[in-house]
Amino acid sequence: MMADSKTVLRLLKTARGQIDGIIRMVEEDRYCIDISNQLMATESILRKTNREVIHAHMEHCVKQAMETGDSEEKLKEVLALIDKLNR
Repeated sequence: MMADSKTVLRLLKTARGQIDGIIRMVEEDRYCIDISNQLMATESILRKTNREVIHAHMEHCVKQAMETGDSEEKLKEVLALIDKLNR
């Protein structure tokens, strides 16, 4: 992985902590809106983490493939990823 591992791990651990908190909230039968707000915050962190990984992939892997003339497969991967992101 070409993304900064420290950044990605920090974000993922934050999301994991939030999920643990959401689980406790559900177990404690907390207010639905509070749970929903925490779910959206966790989704936001995961989206940010994914952007970090994709950005690094584009800057390193795709760029390198283009420089070596082997970009067709990488471009197909990126297009497939864009399709998934738009679902």
